[in-house]
Amino acid sequence: MTTRLYYHDSFLYDFDAEVREVVDSPRPALILDRSAFYPTSGGQVFDTGWITSNSDARFRVTEVADAEDGRVVHYLEAPPKDIKPGTRVRGQIDATRRRDHMQQHSGQHLLSAAFIRLYDMPTVSFHMADDYCSIDLDTPTLSKEQIESSERLANEIVLENRAVDIRFVTRDDAGKLGLRKLPPTERDELRIIDIHDFDLSACGGTHVSQTGQIASILLRKTEKVRQGWRVEFVAGQRAVSTARRDFTVLTETAALFSAHIYDVPQQARKSLDEIRSLRKQREQSQEELAAAQAAALLAETPEANGRKVVVRTLADRDLNFIKLLAQKLTRLSPNAVALLATTSPQPSIVFAQSAGLPFDMGARMKETMTKLGGRGGGSKDMAQGGIPNAVGIDETLKAIAANLAA
Repeated sequence: MTTRLYYHDSFLYDFDAEVREVVDSPRPALILDRSAFYPTSGGQVFDTGWITSNSDARFRVTEVADAEDGRVVHYLEAPPKDIKPGTRVRGQIDATRRRDHMQQHSGQHLLSAAFIRLYDMPTVSFHMADDYCSIDLDTPTLSKEQIESSERLANEIVLENRAVDIRFVTRDDAGKLGLRKLPPTERDELRIIDIHDFDLSACGGTHVSQTGQIASILLRKTEKVRQGWRVEFVAGQRAVSTARRDFTVLTETAALFSAHIYDVPQQARKSLDEIRSLRKQREQSQEELAAAQAAALLAETPEANGRKVVVRTLADRDLNFIKLLAQKLTRLSPNAVALLATTSPQPSIVFAQSAGLPFDMGARMKETMTKLGGRGGGSKDMAQGGIPNAVGIDETLKAIAANLAA
C-alpha cells in the first residue's frame, strides 16, 4: 500500500520516499512507500515528473497508475540503474501539469454542481484529456440558455474565491452530508472535497484550495450521446490558451473576408450559398458538355455489326465526367458501347453499353483491371476501374473495341 501524499496537499510538488520495489518488465517502474504522484483515476489523468536517487541519477516519470493492491506504480522513461529496494529517492512533480489538472478537476466540480443546482442535471461521468475536459449529463435535452447559465454560475463561484477544503469522513457519515453523488465504493472512509456552501463531493483527485485559483471556466461544445448530453469545457490557463487560439483563428478568417470577427458567420453563410450556386452551375455545364460531346462522338463513329463502339481517352477530365459521358452515349443511342478513359488526375476507365446489348461490362472490367494492375468492377451495363498509371490505356481500349466489333 502506497501512502498518497496528494490526498492531504495537492500543492505538494516535492517529496522524499523509499523504494519498495523495482519493476523491470514489461516496462521499467518504481513502487515507493509514499508518493505525491497522482495515478490515473476518476476521470483525471496521471502526473508526470522526475525521481532522483541519492547518487543524483534522474529518471523521468512518464505515467503513474494504480495497482489492484493499492500500490502506486511510477513508470519510467528508462530503466532505473543503481536503484534497489530500500534506496532513498526524491520525487518531483511537474508543477505546471499538476496545476492544470487541479484547475480542470475543480472546474468540473463547479460545473457539475451548477447543472444540478439550476436544472437538476446530474453528471454521470467525467473525462480529462490533454487539451479539453468533458462531463456527461443525465438529461434528454440541453438548451443554449441552460449551458450559458450554468457556465455563468460556475464562474461566479470562481470569482467569489470560495474555500475548497479536504476532509475525511466515514461512509455512514458521508451518507448524511448530502453529497452530490455517493460513490459505489466499499471503503470505510471517504475523502470529501468541500467547495464552501456550493458543492460536496467524494473525490480522490487533486484540487485547488480556493476557487479563484481555477481562474475561469469556458464551455466549448455540446453533443448528444447515448446516456444524455456531453459538455466539453476548459478551465484555467487552458481556457486562456483556447480563447487566444479561437481569437487568432477568427481574426485571420475575418481578414480573409475583409470583415469584423463578429461578421464571420454571416460572411461564411454568404460564401457557402455562392459555392452551392456555382456547384449547381458547374454540374449543369458538365451535363450540357457531356451531352454535346456524346452527340458529336456518336455522329462521327461509324456503325459496325449494328453497334457503335466509341473509344476515347481524355486528359484533364475526372472519373465523374467520363461516367457522365458514358451515360449520355448509351442513352442517346440504343446500340452504343462506350470504352472511355481519363489519364488525369487519376487514371481511370469506364465501360458502358446501351440497355439490351449482349456484353458484360463488369466482367470485361475485371479482366482489364487484372491486366493493368488496377481495381474495379460493376454491372452488366456499366463498370469502372482505377489503375496505377496511364501506360497502355489506349492499346487496351482499342483491343477491346476490336474484340467487340468482331
